[in-house]
Amino acid sequence: MSDRVLKVGVIGLSRAFTLMLPTFVLDPRVMLAAAADPRAEAREAFTADFGGRTYDHADALCADPDVDLVYVASPHQFHAAHAVAAAKGGKHILVEKPMAITLDECRAMTDAARSAGVQLVVGHSHSFDRPVQRARALISGGGLGRVRMMTALNYTDFLYRPRRPEELDTTRGGGVLFSQGAHQIDIIRLLGGGVVRSVRAATGAWDPSRPTEGAFSAFLTFADGACATVTYSGYGHFDSDELTGWIGEMGNAKNPEAYGEARRALRNSNERNEIAQKNARAYGASDRGPARSPSSPEAYQHFGMLIVSCERGDIRPLPNGVMIYADHERRFDPLPRPTVPRKEVIDELYAAIVHGHPPLHDGEWSLATLAVCLAILESAASGREIVLSHQVPPRPALDLE
Repeated sequence: MSDRVLKVGVIGLSRAFTLMLPTFVLDPRVMLAAAADPRAEAREAFTADFGGRTYDHADALCADPDVDLVYVASPHQFHAAHAVAAAKGGKHILVEKPMAITLDECRAMTDAARSAGVQLVVGHSHSFDRPVQRARALISGGGLGRVRMMTALNYTDFLYRPRRPEELDTTRGGGVLFSQGAHQIDIIRLLGGGVVRSVRAATGAWDPSRPTEGAFSAFLTFADGACATVTYSGYGHFDSDELTGWIGEMGNAKNPEAYGEARRALRNSNERNEIAQKNARAYGASDRGPARSPSSPEAYQHFGMLIVSCERGDIRPLPNGVMIYADHERRFDPLPRPTVPRKEVIDELYAAIVHGHPPLHDGEWSLATLAVCLAILESAASGREIVLSHQVPPRPALDLE
């Protein structure tokens, strides 16, 4: 095992970075070395917390000779440009989901990484989560037979969290398909063999004050005859964390008495103070103590309820393990409590950069996930079933045991 430490440069010190920050701090295989962000307060906080260099422009960070890896955590519409700049600077790339907002942008990113000879990994999506990976191992083991049907649902308050204007504009990568559908589709593709044949879908845009898709429901068929039903609502009513023992998406206990909190916070809001609320959630806007000493989560991260129906049993990933419902037994397969949140992302990234192991969540895989998300939008708009191309099977899993 190599003892190499990857020096990370971050583009975008906003909400996505705050969610990935505990991973960078707690995993000894990476260290935060530099950051680029237009906000002076974020740059100052980064230097105070990590002693790293900071820049007000992404291109300068991509030229930093002391950076091994660029983490692209900028808004969706900038992912392609920032990833291409990182590749041209000879940096390996970890880019937040969605990979981009068009297939052409995805191709440009993949081509740039290939031309530069650098690794490109897209994440975090919840298909990295350890319980999902454990479910995949159970499927690969063959004891339950082939996957025949999957049901995934997640109900959250996503649409009522503070948003910038582009996050409520589908044409600029806003709405639940790009931000949230990417999680669900990545999981379903991973467990279903990757190759989606067709999509039939409907979307919901039910609140004129939040003029983008806040919900969707899709029926997917796979090349081998399996099927999946995928449903997401971000309208802040039912909360599907009720079905996971009130363990929230980030793996920590959630207070059910906080019902309606997101909607209340936006009451009597306007665009200016909503942006202020958004900025208040970003890195550098408040006390920086947790940045220096984050704690491990109580359980693994998750993305709502998921049931995978195989020929001889069902599998249900949970925040702390996997339930298995076989022909003649019902059992729980526990997982040890995580010590580093999203460690699986660094596992894949490190294996690719240091050991040359081709990553699962590479450009081709992530383009295929985006293709399904775009097909959901197309099907909803046209009322037609959309036949997919650009689909690929998953690569073999890393051995995490």
